[in-house]
Amino acid sequence: MLIWDQEHECMPRPKLNELQLERLKWTVNRVYSHVPHYRKKFDELGIKPESIKSLKDLARLPFTTKNDLRDNYPFGLFTVPARDLIRIHASSGTTGRPVVAGYTANDLNTWTELTARMVTLAGVTKDDVAQIAFNYGLFTGGFGLHYGLERVGALVIPASGGNTERQLMLMQDFGTTTLIATPSYALYIAEVAEQSGIDIASLKLKTGLFGSEPWTEEMRKEIESRLHLVATDNYGLSEVMGPGVAGECLSHAGHHIAEDHFIVETINPDTGEILEPGEEGELVFTSLTKEAFPVIRFRTKDISCIDQEPCSCGRTTARMRKVTGRTDDMLIIRGVNVFPSQIESILMPIEGIGPHYLINVSRKNYLDELEVVVELTSPDLLEPYSRLEEFEDFIRQKLYSVLSLHARIRIVQPGTLERTTGKSKRVFDSR
Repeated sequence: MLIWDQEHECMPRPKLNELQLERLKWTVNRVYSHVPHYRKKFDELGIKPESIKSLKDLARLPFTTKNDLRDNYPFGLFTVPARDLIRIHASSGTTGRPVVAGYTANDLNTWTELTARMVTLAGVTKDDVAQIAFNYGLFTGGFGLHYGLERVGALVIPASGGNTERQLMLMQDFGTTTLIATPSYALYIAEVAEQSGIDIASLKLKTGLFGSEPWTEEMRKEIESRLHLVATDNYGLSEVMGPGVAGECLSHAGHHIAEDHFIVETINPDTGEILEPGEEGELVFTSLTKEAFPVIRFRTKDISCIDQEPCSCGRTTARMRKVTGRTDDMLIIRGVNVFPSQIESILMPIEGIGPHYLINVSRKNYLDELEVVVELTSPDLLEPYSRLEEFEDFIRQKLYSVLSLHARIRIVQPGTLERTTGKSKRVFDSR
């Protein structure tokens, strides 16, 4: 198997731990010196940068949570002024405000190296033609994979998301060998190809890099069968960096974590207790080389476990098992992070809508669909029909302006939705 960075991906663990400690000290000193939020937290715990003498001292540092990101929006956790940034990305947060990630020139070079490492894990080389069907924009997926693929020398087709017939035309005309997309969209591409009479076996596809949403091994097998390629999974978070944090090699034995750039822990999500390798818990990441937006012990809410044994591919970096669940109520819909609280905060100020609503998430033709059911405060609002259509469109646009996701709106009469004296169940995910 090809290895992009032999020195760091195959580094003996004692040497890797030495490098992690050196870089952890640098990061702790950086955030203590430049981020008031971290300095205050450290001071409350009696921690100074010189307190970090071994990797075990990481456990003394405070966790960073989504609330910390929200409270310091937009640049409060950055270690550099805005003039030193050359890129901003963002993803959905628990409120209408996004989670902001910033990058210096060095950060972008590091990110590019790590995504180059990740695509090499999947078997991509300079001889490949890579078609990116992720959306380009504030979402980290499109640009993150783009620059990594260019770094390995692949020919990149920045197709962006949607327009499936055009995606297939590009595959045929340009000889695409590598597809980058959400797994659900990959299956939809297969379906459209079959309906259009396109012989998928005649395409040159051989590799798929899929991510941004949960998917099962059964879904992997179906993608591989219908698109005639090897499907690999990748893992990343905007808060930590974006794609490139971890990815699968062709052994499919877990996601190799870029441990020279990130320290990963698993903790008991209820107590915060650090768990041993192999024990299932919540993933916690600390960045080691980020300049603009380092994070200390960021709680991801993702549930997984860590394997530190060397892989059959020759790499020695720890591997994380595919994420099996979350400790919060976040939904991932077409690669977009959606919190029910976001939707509620959008709906409640709209005049004419009551406090009762439902969120239905389903999958049709392998694509996620979001339906929001809202209840009117007065039956008079049901007429005339043209006014109802305008109201639906208004709500749809309000949701799109925050979620960047199209939702189907269903308006029902007052008293239609179930009431309960206990905890209301508002989210129904049938995927």
